[in-house]
Amino acid sequence: MKSRRFIVLSLLFLITVIFSFCNQQSKKISNEPFWRNWSDTAHYVGMNTCKQCHSPIHMTFMHTGMGESFDFATIKKSRAVFDKHAVVYDSKKNFYYKPLWKDSSLYILEFRLNGRDTIYKREEKIEYIIGSGQHTNSHIWNSNGYLYQAPMTFYTQKKIWDLPPGFEDGQNSRWSRTISLECMTCHNMYPEFDVASDNKFVSVKTGIECERCHGPGSIHVAEKLTGMIVDTSKGADRSIVNPRRLSVELQTELCQRCHLQGISVLNEGKTFFDFKPGMKLNDVENIFMPRYEGGNESFIMASHADRMKQSQCFIQSKTMSCLTCHNPHVSVKQTSEELFNSVCMNCHQQQKKLCTEDETKREVVKDNCFSCHMPESETMDIPHVTVHDHKIQIPISKTETESVKHFVGLQCMTTDQPSPILMAQGYLAMYESFTSQPFLLDSANYFLSKEKNQTSTLFRKTEIHYCFLKTDYSSVLKWANEIATKDTLDAWTYYRIGESYLHTGNSIDAEKYFSLALKLKGNVLEFENKLGVALLQNGKQKEAQDLFEKIISQQPKYAPAISNLAYIYLVKNDMVYAEKLVNDALSLDPDYIDALMNKAAILITIGKNSDAKKILHRVLELEPDNQKAIVADRNLN
Repeated sequence: MKSRRFIVLSLLFLITVIFSFCNQQSKKISNEPFWRNWSDTAHYVGMNTCKQCHSPIHMTFMHTGMGESFDFATIKKSRAVFDKHAVVYDSKKNFYYKPLWKDSSLYILEFRLNGRDTIYKREEKIEYIIGSGQHTNSHIWNSNGYLYQAPMTFYTQKKIWDLPPGFEDGQNSRWSRTISLECMTCHNMYPEFDVASDNKFVSVKTGIECERCHGPGSIHVAEKLTGMIVDTSKGADRSIVNPRRLSVELQTELCQRCHLQGISVLNEGKTFFDFKPGMKLNDVENIFMPRYEGGNESFIMASHADRMKQSQCFIQSKTMSCLTCHNPHVSVKQTSEELFNSVCMNCHQQQKKLCTEDETKREVVKDNCFSCHMPESETMDIPHVTVHDHKIQIPISKTETESVKHFVGLQCMTTDQPSPILMAQGYLAMYESFTSQPFLLDSANYFLSKEKNQTSTLFRKTEIHYCFLKTDYSSVLKWANEIATKDTLDAWTYYRIGESYLHTGNSIDAEKYFSLALKLKGNVLEFENKLGVALLQNGKQKEAQDLFEKIISQQPKYAPAISNLAYIYLVKNDMVYAEKLVNDALSLDPDYIDALMNKAAILITIGKNSDAKKILHRVLELEPDNQKAIVADRNLN
């Protein structure tokens, strides 16, 4: 009996141990991501690897808007018209722009006229064309890996050249608009990026690739090469994300990574590389959209997901996503109207019989549902462009859509109940990146006042950001002193503190904080240039000179560093080289105030006072309240 009892107890113990072990294993597995290519060990293999097994899909995908989204600037890639009318004039900044081909290379010429005489010109080679050509071709120029948008865009629907979006109404930043990682990672595949910079790329791809929607492919490829084939009719192949196996919510999250263009705020410690298909977008970032009263049918071009989610079709169906209508592997240009309409008829067969539109009009469009319910509309952010409005709705009369719109606030599209600090970050990002309207800062301040945890580093960094944009430098420094002992600040916060010290005349501490910023992001040209200015003010002329020369070796067309180096040679009384440098800076930007003032100082030093007065008068045309120019001009009288 004892022997039998011992056996029973042993079996019970063994079962308990096995059950416990299995339960632990189950718990371990449940904590792992369903998609194994979320692993940190997974890496991107590139589209050429994918097409070895998926050639038919690759062939059609390459003709989609995503496949054609980015490429080298070649005659084949360009959709532009190059004729005598291909000249754009910016009346606010008084620059002309003209595209031209030299052999097989595309250039954009910027010039200024005085009567019929050309008094200034700058020409840059275009490295890349961004955009599939369905709506636009924009242009990117390259200076030693630093990428910038050129001040000229071709709008393919109207076949006209014009300034790029955001360059209008006196906002023309000419050759200095940086191509950031945020820009690149929506318009292209993930690049090889210098993370110590804001816009320096080691190499870039030529179009959106498979892994943007499927995630890193290395685990998937490795398994297939070892013969691990999954019968996907019975379940998912977890080695790579198949978007059609995602929930409706996560399908939409994936698409709106790029088709919800708004104001983006990254989570602490995250980058635009971190999002993977199947994640929720707010795992990495949050997106805000502006909301308006009146003009409710105005929308941002790449806001397809936002507009779709306002549709009753989306709200009522519970199963609708972007993939309901779109096959991402096939161009919309190659997709028949019948296919799109058949999707509508799957739910609305009875409504077709009840359609109240005039029969004649219905015949003209061949009972095309989306031509009425998703009309082509202009967008509020991109001129000369129309897209189908993805807010599916009963057609609205034109008079209803023409009401004046008033901004009422930002809506966070990715988090249902955003914290006050997150809302404040959204308003600051909108102010800094889109439109410098003072009421946006007022809104940011309102939400900051509502934040309960006002001792956190995040709150203090956000408060510093707010005060900096308000040019309230003394308050920046007050907040900076409260977190001076912490080591968790980011490069831009260090930079803002350094700038605030510089503006308040404390170049010693400015040098310290610019140096801290550069320890984190050592190839941001603006950080380096401002450190050079602080070094110069601190009497460290040789260190400043070395730094400006380093900047110019990094990016030979960075006018601020060239102008600052000219000042050093002016101080050293080498007027020949100083003038050469300042002329180089002005050849890049003829309206650069610091370079003009340095030019005037050189001319005064060599006794050319009348020429100096002309330069000073030009400064005062650009900045009537420039006190240094006013005093210098007065002293020459």
